[in-house]
Amino acid sequence: MSLPIWTPAALSSEAHAVSGRFWRLVEAQHQISTLKIVDTLEEQALLERLLDESKPALPPECAGLDYLLATPFRYGAIYPHGSRFRRAGRTLGVFYASRQVETALAEMSFYRLLFFADSPETPFPANAAEYTAFAAAIEAAAVDLTQPPLDRDRAVWTDPLRYEPCQALADAAREAHCQAILYESVRDPWRGRNIALLSAAAFAAREPVERQTWRIRLSTLGVQALCDFPKIRIGFAREDFAGDPRIGPG
Repeated sequence: MSLPIWTPAALSSEAHAVSGRFWRLVEAQHQISTLKIVDTLEEQALLERLLDESKPALPPECAGLDYLLATPFRYGAIYPHGSRFRRAGRTLGVFYASRQVETALAEMSFYRLLFFADSPETPFPANAAEYTAFAAAIEAAAVDLTQPPLDRDRAVWTDPLRYEPCQALADAAREAHCQAILYESVRDPWRGRNIALLSAAAFAAREPVERQTWRIRLSTLGVQALCDFPKIRIGFAREDFAGDPRIGPG
């Protein structure tokens, strides 16, 4: 399959305003891991500050951002593996999120199952783990790979393994001063929409605008996820991710 060629000028003409809340998940231990090794909240705050100062510098556009929003944009560290819209190495950051929390859950579930598929001797955890889902308010100039004319290359944009075309598109989008890319989730069985935020300047609020607590259990059969407020139950079978050859049978 030949690579589609979209020039910065062509992408600039296709950019349009996108706004809304987009969801992302993180393990909830980010809130309590340091609390285990200190005696007071003041000591925890000091430790968190020292740890943050030891990390690679954030770009100026991240000034004042909550760390949940800013972290993907740290540039000093080497990005060990390429992702759909970010090349490996010392590359510019990308904030990945989903239009619906269910799509964010599907994305996270796939990569957790992939970890165990790549490490078959590692046992699945006995208990459910706690995750925080948070919504970021975004206002961005974006190109949409799910709409004409960019959707004519859908088969390329949704390849489960080959990221080079998407990475080249992201390079061109940055040159065109596009702040984000809307695209179809390859991991979500319902093919929900994701966003790849190329610039932290596109955040419309400095902190997450909504949070949910999820308990997620992994097993050889798949993933079960539960949220109490609001009350949501969702599950994914391994077969839901069968489009990626790396996820084998349980």
